[in-house]
Amino acid sequence: MPATPEDLFAFLDSLAIATQTVDHPPLFTVEDAVAFRGDIGGGHAKNLLVKDKKSRLFLLVLGEEAEIDLKRVHEKIGAQGRVSFVGADAMEEIWGVKPGAVTPFGAINDRDGRVTVVLDAGLMAHERVNFHPLVNTKTTGLASADLIKFLRAVGHEPVIAALV
Repeated sequence: MPATPEDLFAFLDSLAIATQTVDHPPLFTVEDAVAFRGDIGGGHAKNLLVKDKKSRLFLLVLGEEAEIDLKRVHEKIGAQGRVSFVGADAMEEIWGVKPGAVTPFGAINDRDGRVTVVLDAGLMAHERVNFHPLVNTKTTGLASADLIKFLRAVGHEPVIAALV
């Protein structure tokens, strides 16, 4: 059974990670998020769950405005050949989220460590970063350093790379 937002918040609390969460209507795209955002400060992300030709999985976490070349990103992340998007069923099975709610917080559900989390250096330059907490009806902000702390605590040593 995948973790709930409440499970996630309890885990973050156990790590002494301060967060701020805003409830909102479901947001499915970056455009939806930009239209809703208002005064939520910090870096905002788009998150792409992809696989390479050898079925290795990667979560690409980059700034919402970033343009990424999916035909060449494999060269920056150490993937074998071009990457393609993971389907909804695999996304739910491995990362515990539905399309529209992909987030680095999904690492809490990947107990086997199947996904390599790649954080874009540009996004991580923000002091605060914001993500859906496993559902797309909330946005949770935390310090970028605390995102790394969380990922390490759930067994996902992040790769920080210039993706764009």
